Amino acid sequence: MNPLAIFNLKNYLFVSLLFCGSNAFCFQATDSLSLTLDEAIATALKNSYEIEIAKNNVEVNTVLNHYGVAGGLPLVAANASNTEQITEVNQKLNNGTEINRSAAAGNNTQANVSASIILYNGKRIVSTKKRLAELQYQSSELLNSQIQNTIALVMTSYYDVVRQLSYLNTVRTSIQASEKRLEILKVRKEAGMANNADLFQAQIDLNTLNQTFLDQLMVAQVAKAELLRILTLDPKSSLTLRDTITVDTNLKLDDIAGRITANADVKAADHQIRINELIVRETAALRYPTVRLNTAYNYSRNQTAAGFTLLNRSLGPQAGLTLSIPIYNGSAFKRQQQAAEINTSSAKIQRNSIVRDYNAGAVKMYQTYVSSLQQLQTQKQNYDLSRQLLDLTLQRFELIQATIIDVREAQRSFEDAGYRLINLNYAAKAAEIELKRLSNTLQ
Repeated sequence: MNPLAIFNLKNYLFVSLLFCGSNAFCFQATDSLSLTLDEAIATALKNSYEIEIAKNNVEVNTVLNHYGVAGGLPLVAANASNTEQITEVNQKLNNGTEINRSAAAGNNTQANVSASIILYNGKRIVSTKKRLAELQYQSSELLNSQIQNTIALVMTSYYDVVRQLSYLNTVRTSIQASEKRLEILKVRKEAGMANNADLFQAQIDLNTLNQTFLDQLMVAQVAKAELLRILTLDPKSSLTLRDTITVDTNLKLDDIAGRITANADVKAADHQIRINELIVRETAALRYPTVRLNTAYNYSRNQTAAGFTLLNRSLGPQAGLTLSIPIYNGSAFKRQQQAAEINTSSAKIQRNSIVRDYNAGAVKMYQTYVSSLQQLQTQKQNYDLSRQLLDLTLQRFELIQATIIDVREAQRSFEDAGYRLINLNYAAKAAEIELKRLSNTLQ
C-alpha cells in the first residue's frame, strides 16, 4: 500500500473514533459518550443552569404567594422592657409632709402581647394576593418557555452535528473515488498508457480532498463541542452519534398559527398584563380608608424606694379600632395609579408585539419548511443519480472509456448533490423545530 493510502486510512480511523454519524463511521471508542436525541434532551434538561434558575424563580414566587405576604393575616408582637434607675427625691405634700431622699432606687417593668389585623383597606390585600398568584403562574410559564427553548437548542445543535458528520461521509466517498482514480492512473503509467500530467493532477485533487476532509473534521469537532456545552458536559469528551435527520412532513400553517397564543412567552405576557392591572388596583386602594383592629394584653410595674407612690402595678387586656383616612399627600397616590395604568397599556402592547413577531416568524419559517420539503425529494433523486454516475464513470474510466475530466465532473456533481441534500434536510428539520417551538408543541 502506498504511503498516501496509509495516511488516508489513519485519518479515517481517527475520525471514526471521534464520530459515528453514518454507516461510513462504524468504529466506536470504548470511552466515548454515545448519545441519542432523547438522551441529549434529558441531559440538557437535567444540567441546564438556565432551567435551574427558572425553577428557583418558580419556587420563590410559590413561597411568596401567601396571604401573610399580602398583609391579610394578623400581626402579633411581644414587647418587654425593664429599666433600673437611681433618682434624688424632693417632695412636699399638701399635708405638710416633706420627703428628701438621695440615690433612691427605682424600677420600671413593662410587657405586653399585641395583635392587629386589617379589616378594610380598599381591597388592597385581595389585589396583592391575586398579583402574587399571577407572579407564580407567570414564572411557571417562563420556566416552560426556557424548557422549550432548551429543547429546541439541543435538537438544532444535535442535528447540526449529524449534518457535519454527513458532510464528512460525502467527502470521504469522494476521497475513495480519487484514490481509485489515482490507482488506475498509476497502473496505466506503468503500462505506458498515461502521462505524468494526469497523474500529478489526480494527486493534487486527492490532496485537496484530504485537506477538505480535515477542514470538515475541525468543523464537526466545533459542532460537537458546542453540543456538549449546551448539555453542560465536558467539551473535551469524545462523542458518538448514530442518527439521521428525519423530518415531520405533516405540519400545517393554520394549526401552528392557531396555537401561537398557547406559546409560553405569550402566556407569560398575558400574566404580565394581569399583574399590572392588579398593581393599578393596589395603588388605587391607597386612597381609601384603612380600618385596623388592635388588641393587646399589658403588664406594667413601677416601683420606687421613695416618693408618694412606692409601687404601681397594672395588668389586663385592651382592644380598639384604628381608622386612618388619607386626605392629602401631594397627589402621590394618584400619580402612582396613573403610572401603573400606563404600564398596563405598555404590557398589552408588548403582548401584541410578541404575537405579531411570532406569527410573522411562523409564516416565514413555514415557507422555508415547505420549500425545503418540496426540493428534498428531487434532491434525493439527484443524489442517488450522482452516486450512480460516479460509480459508472469510474468503471468507464477504468475501461478507458471516460477521461479524467469526466471523473472530476462526476465527483463534483456527487459532492454538490450531497451538500445540497444535507443542507435541505437540515433546513427542513430546523424549520420544523422552530415551528413546533412557536406553537408550544415541542417534545
